[in-house]
Amino acid sequence: MEYAIVRLKKGKERSIQRKHPWVFSGAVQSISEELTDGQMVQVVDTDDKLLGTGYFSDKGSIAVRILTFGNETFSDDYWKQRLEAAWKLRTQLFSIEETNAFRLIHGEGDDIPGLIIDFYNNNFVVQAHSTGIYFQLKNIAKAIQEAFPEYCETIYCKSAQTLPKTGTDFFLFGTNEKTVAKENNILFNVNWVEGQKTGFFLDQRENRKLLKHYSQGKRVLNTFCYTGGFSIYAMSAGAELVTSVDISQKAVDLAADNMELNFPGSNHQAVASDVFDFLKENKHQYDLIVLDPPAFAKSIKSKHTATQAYKRLNIAGMKALAPNGILFTFSCSQVIDDVLFYNTVAAAAIESGRKVRVLHKLSQGPDHPVNMFHPEGSYLKGLVLYIED
Repeated sequence: MEYAIVRLKKGKERSIQRKHPWVFSGAVQSISEELTDGQMVQVVDTDDKLLGTGYFSDKGSIAVRILTFGNETFSDDYWKQRLEAAWKLRTQLFSIEETNAFRLIHGEGDDIPGLIIDFYNNNFVVQAHSTGIYFQLKNIAKAIQEAFPEYCETIYCKSAQTLPKTGTDFFLFGTNEKTVAKENNILFNVNWVEGQKTGFFLDQRENRKLLKHYSQGKRVLNTFCYTGGFSIYAMSAGAELVTSVDISQKAVDLAADNMELNFPGSNHQAVASDVFDFLKENKHQYDLIVLDPPAFAKSIKSKHTATQAYKRLNIAGMKALAPNGILFTFSCSQVIDDVLFYNTVAAAAIESGRKVRVLHKLSQGPDHPVNMFHPEGSYLKGLVLYIED
């Protein structure tokens, strides 16, 4: 099949040769014809040597997202091949009898830039982050049904927020709007139609499991709780008290429902409150605190403001924690790298006046793999801190 040509400036082919899947607009020398957003193109160097095939975008700084490199051809069975490879990895990571909620496709980490697919108990939630992927969703849904017929009850597209000008939310197959999913044999209500993102935050699975190790007999505070994931893991370990706080009443109600699903009648408080206010009003009441805020920085322009927000939050968390307590603190902002996050938390530790030690450095779960040639795919940073005095 003939594709339009995107020719790169001299020297700009090196990142593609190193398998980085993004072509930035500043690297483009010329195009062979007028292109539309989402159109399939071939990328060549100044000598017309084929570098790869992918989708053109006229929005943002990324002009092309590469699907295949060099002379590898893009074929109709591409989607099925990538899905099967991703499933093979996940079934090595998890026992589906114990964990039937995981990320199946993590964009560049699974060699499909711009595509997210989350799996919840035989339901697939698909999210397009580029117009090219959005245009292919029917083919992707067909490949899901062909690859996993025994695991496919519903395929739901949730792309209205990720592609505000072109994306919509709709059923590609089936009609299920929600399910009860399992993560390490803990149950969660998941609603992909009404919930945030795809309905649940799967990237914290390993970190929730680690928190369980520290929670027995402790008074645990989970801030920005959303579905209450950390709260339920803490209770499963035998925490003395668990408090879930979120400014959203809807989130707090969801956390309470999930706790009742697993541990009815447990010593759990679900509080709708501003997190900063709650921390200020409840000093030294908790032995373990989780700070897992939404992304404070969604673009490079807000990086400084976000850094100051993370610092203020961590100061508040450190001051609120009881002596000899544990703090789990996170950032999911992609523009805040792990070094900046560490230094920001260190600055908060100095200002808090407390003695702080680092016990663990954390990241996203293995079902959110990072392509070796695309380090930008690493976005979740976390620290587990011991606050001695």
